[in-house]
Amino acid sequence: MHQCVALASGGLQPPECRRLSMKLDSFAAEVRACRICVENPIGKPLPHEPRPVLRPSSSARILIASQAPGTKVHLSGMPFTDASGDRLRNWLGVTSDEFYDIEKFAIVPMGFCFPGQDAKGGDLPPRRECAPAWRAPLMALMPRIDLVLTIGIYAQSWHMGAARRPSLTETVMDWRAIWESSSGAKVLPLPHPSWRNSGWLKQNPWFEMDLLPFLRSEIRYRIG
Repeated sequence: MHQCVALASGGLQPPECRRLSMKLDSFAAEVRACRICVENPIGKPLPHEPRPVLRPSSSARILIASQAPGTKVHLSGMPFTDASGDRLRNWLGVTSDEFYDIEKFAIVPMGFCFPGQDAKGGDLPPRRECAPAWRAPLMALMPRIDLVLTIGIYAQSWHMGAARRPSLTETVMDWRAIWESSSGAKVLPLPHPSWRNSGWLKQNPWFEMDLLPFLRSEIRYRIG
C-alpha cells in the first residue's frame, strides 16, 4: 500500500489502490447521507438537520480521531474550522494546507454531526449512533494509518479500550507507556484543543514541554 501511494503521487495509480479509494469514497458518501440520529435515534433525536462532517483517507498515515463538530464546523462542513482547529494545528506544528491535505491527514470524529448544546452552552457528547454504525468499516478502508491521535475520552475509549486510564489527565500523562504498548498503529492521547481546556494546559505544563515536541517530530516524520 505504501508503494501504491508513492506511485499515485507521481500520477500513476495501481488498480488495487484505485479500487480502495473508490470504495472509501462510496462508503463516505453513505456516511454523509446518514440520518440515524433523527430516524432511529438512541435517546432524544438530533435537534437539527444532520450534517455529517468527516475526511477519511485511504492514503493518509495519520488519523485525527476527534470528538464531534462544533457550531462553526456544522456551518462550514469542514472539520476544525474554528479556534480549536487553530490550536490543534499549532500543537501538530503544521500549516492549514498540510492539515487539510487528504494525502497526509484523515479526520474522522467519533460523532459526525454537531450534537447540540447543554443548558450551560457546552457541546453535548458525540451521538452514540455514529461509532457502532460506521467506525469499524471506515477504519478497515484506511489501511495506511499508523498514527492515531485520540482527542478526548470518547476517541480514547474506542481506540484504546482497556489501555485508557480512569481520567483524561491520567491517560494523557501516561502517553509514553501508551505509545510503547501500542500494537499496530501507534496511539497518542491528547486533550481536546478547545479554549475550555486552557486551564488544564496551564495546570499541566508537561504537555507542552514533553508531549508536543514528540508529537511534532512524529507528525513531521510522516508528512515530510
